[in-house]
Amino acid sequence: MLAQAQPATITAAIGDPTRPETDTQQDALRHPAELLAFSKVKAGDAVVDAVPGRGYWTRIFSTIVGPQGKVYAYVPAELAGLKSDPIALAKAIASEAGHGNVEEVSLPLAQPRPASTDNSVDVVWTFENYHDLHDSFMKGADVGAFNQAVFRMLKPGGYYVIGDHAAAAGSGLKNTEDLHRIDPEAVKAEVEKAGFVFDGEIKVLANPADDHSLKVFDPAIRGKTDRFVFRFRKPAQ
Repeated sequence: MLAQAQPATITAAIGDPTRPETDTQQDALRHPAELLAFSKVKAGDAVVDAVPGRGYWTRIFSTIVGPQGKVYAYVPAELAGLKSDPIALAKAIASEAGHGNVEEVSLPLAQPRPASTDNSVDVVWTFENYHDLHDSFMKGADVGAFNQAVFRMLKPGGYYVIGDHAAAAGSGLKNTEDLHRIDPEAVKAEVEKAGFVFDGEIKVLANPADDHSLKVFDPAIRGKTDRFVFRFRKPAQ
């Protein structure tokens, strides 16, 4: 898919002078303008940033959706015991000046969501974390149930965008824990099983020189892995 046109709201959000330097230093590796245009996020949207880490995407989403929008920084409760304390990080992002539209949410991955959240969100986004949902520290959480919860939460016509490190074709889920990679076709199969329609991909993060054999943290490939970004759509009713 060709790179998307860049709306002014995205340009302004990326150029926001209050963004931390630790975030802006990642821009060249993450191509935020292209990916955010691909996500179709817009002013006034409700967005879920699933497993937000240190808030790189959360902050940009917060600025794009503006005061009439909402960003939910969602951390699965199964991650509470990690040394990096991702729940505390999400709470810190929500408390930052200028990001009053961000709310930290932590629930078990597959816990049923209240019916009041059905059809309430425009975009669900997760970046370089979908593979982690399959790993042992998730304590056997049901990824299929999570994808179904995302489906119910999204408005008809809403988007589920997943970016991650590619594993070798045909490897399925074999390398999610050792290499922190996942077979793109395994992602597609899991998400489509929940009722989503594949709506396209963007290849600005692809790297054909990556042979998919190294752990993503290996200095030889870190920041340069072959990454895929898929967009799925909840069919309009």
